[in-house]
Order: sequence, then structure tokens, then C-alpha cells
Amino acid sequence: MPLVDYVRTAGLPSVSVEHWTGGDAREHTSSMGTHAHDFLVLFYVETGDGVLRVDGEDWALSAGDAFVIAPGAVITPRHSGQGEAWAVFFPADAVDPTAPASLVSWRTHPLLSPFIGGLRGGGQRFRVPPDDRPTWSRHLTDLDAELTSRRDGYADATRAHLTLLLVRLGRLQVDLPGDPGVEPLLAAVFDVVENRYHEPISLRDVAEAVGLTTGHLTTVVGRRTGRTVQQWITERRMREARRVLADTDLTVDEIAHRVGYREAGYFVRRFRAAHGVTPAAWRRAGR
Repeated sequence: MPLVDYVRTAGLPSVSVEHWTGGDAREHTSSMGTHAHDFLVLFYVETGDGVLRVDGEDWALSAGDAFVIAPGAVITPRHSGQGEAWAVFFPADAVDPTAPASLVSWRTHPLLSPFIGGLRGGGQRFRVPPDDRPTWSRHLTDLDAELTSRRDGYADATRAHLTLLLVRLGRLQVDLPGDPGVEPLLAAVFDVVENRYHEPISLRDVAEAVGLTTGHLTTVVGRRTGRTVQQWITERRMREARRVLADTDLTVDEIAHRVGYREAGYFVRRFRAAHGVTPAAWRRAGR
């Protein structure tokens, strides 16, 4: 299986934009065959619908969906539907020229956190609220215009538009794979996680809250989402920890208690396992 490298050109920013209408996206992806990238991909559906297959998982996308693909994820061409869509391709150092760009080190950059930990591999889907969609379209149009026109200062403008898109991406809620909507049981599970992640809750606590045995709950959630209940709790805690690290000056000990960990040392170990760096290093990188 080919690994597609990002082709760099001296003097040009390492960002590329594709804009598709109608069936153009299908023709483009089909010509490449099954492949993987060594760079990051942000895909946005402006109108219409379609299907992407990433790491063996089919994702049905519709208007307002933002979809991210991590480096190394396996992409298999599928029917891409009709409508208007955008794709932004970039290595990690396009966001921060001082950042390493390897397949491992990109995970430590705060702006790239939405690309970490896809539900079933290297892909994740986010829903852009209707009120925010014109802003997304404007950023993508302006980004494309800067790369096309190459007016004075366009490299800085390109990086600025990309940064704003990634900031907006980081504020979105991750969506589940499969058909639109979440079945009632999963919705109940996620409600418990959302309302109690800041407590020291366990699988047993969630199972009792939704009226199931731990074994049944583990099986259902695993089959539907590709994650365990504890992984969902950890993901929600890590998301809040990243936000608090970026937006406040709370100590690591205070943040640990705020996101449901009794011991700061355990929180630090969990954070490092998820992101490759300590909370303090993450905060320094973001600032």
C-alpha cells in the first residue's frame, strides 16, 4: 500500500486546498486507490453528502460535517456522493514551523488535538453548527484565494486561516460513526459521562445509571463505538484538561481534581499516555 508524502516546494507554505463540486471528489480519490498519508487532512462538506472509508470504517458525511484524517490512516476510495466539499492537506510544521513533523511528534501540538484518537482508527467526524457554517466556508474560500493569488504576505495569511480553522475545529464535539443520530442507550451512556466525568466514576457507576450489567454495557458500547466506557470517560476528561490548560492558570493538581482524578500523579500519567507529553509541556507548547 503506498504512503503518500506531502510534496513541498521551496518558498511556499506547506498547505494545499482542494475544492470539489459534483462528482469531482470521487474521480480524484478513485484514481489514487487505497493509500495512506504522512500528513494531516481536514475535510469539510459544504453541501450534499458522501461516504469516506478510513481504516476500514465507512463514514457517512453530510452538509456541515468536518472530518479529520490522521497521518498513517488507510483511505479506501468509496462513492463520494454529490455536492460541494473542501479538503485541506498539511504537515504539522505548516501550523508551527518550529514543531517536528514526524508521525509521532505531531500529536503533541495543542491545535492538532482533534486528530488524536479516532473512534476506530485515524478518522473522526465533527458536526459544525448551522450558524457557524458560513464562517467555515469563508475561511476555506479565503485560504484557497491566498494560496492561488500569492499576494504579499500570503504565507502568513495562509497560516492564520489554517490556525483559525483548527481553533474552530477544536471547539466542536466529536460525532459517532455510523448513521446520523445516537441510539437511546448510547445517548444515556454519554449523558452520564458528560454529567459526571469530573467525578471519580467507574464502569460500574455508568452501568448502574443506565440499568445494565457491566458486561452487557461493555459489549454494547464496544460494538457500537469501538471504545470502552472507560475510554470514553478518559477522552472526555482529556478534552476538558486540554481546554483548562489552554484557558487558565490552574495548577496540575487543581486540574486533576477538576476532571475527576483523585491523584495528580495518575492524571499526569494518563495525560502523557494520551498525548505523548505532560500537562505542563502541553501548556507551554500552546503558549
